[in-house]
Amino acid sequence: MAADPCRLYLITPPRIELRSFTALFTKALDGGDVACVQLRLKDVSDDEVKRAAAALLPIAREREVAFLINDRPDLAAATNADGVHVGQEDASYAEARRLLGPDRMVGVTCHDSRHLAMEAAEAGADYVAFGAFFPTGTKEPKSHAGPDILEWWSDLFVIPSVAIGGITPQNCGDLVRAGADFLAVVSAVWDHPAGPAAAVQAFNKAIDAARR
Repeated sequence: MAADPCRLYLITPPRIELRSFTALFTKALDGGDVACVQLRLKDVSDDEVKRAAAALLPIAREREVAFLINDRPDLAAATNADGVHVGQEDASYAEARRLLGPDRMVGVTCHDSRHLAMEAAEAGADYVAFGAFFPTGTKEPKSHAGPDILEWWSDLFVIPSVAIGGITPQNCGDLVRAGADFLAVVSAVWDHPAGPAAAVQAFNKAIDAARR
């Protein structure tokens, strides 16, 4: 089990209507403990990403929630985000670090690979992300991971791990107990029938229950 409490890592939907989403975003962050938000918009212009960051980042900052940009360290730098998350086919960790400097966060997707995770940690990544742990409709996963990789990582390394892929309040317990430091979630929050605030509350309740 992780020494520090597991926390929630929200990822935005790939497409948003900014005005209505800003209200949902605020409700989600006010629903309970959230450590981090990743702005992950797909098939949109750079200007749309910048506009979304300009609207959402201050809301996160007011609540002391880290705000990351997906894939694009150049846009993370341009929007003054707290960091960037890069995949294996995106900008390299070295390029992201060069653009963002030593003080902002760079996280790296490592799929189900212990080798990739160790490489990222050795390079200086602030966290490594493993998954997908469960079936997900958000995107086609490139790999499938089990709780054992979280157990292995938490036993040997101090760099935080992020679990991603189909995670819900109902299935997250094993990942929390295995040592995940963060649970990255998308549709389980934004598509929750009672709204994102209720989803955040449900996740925090499930995380607390798994740690007892």
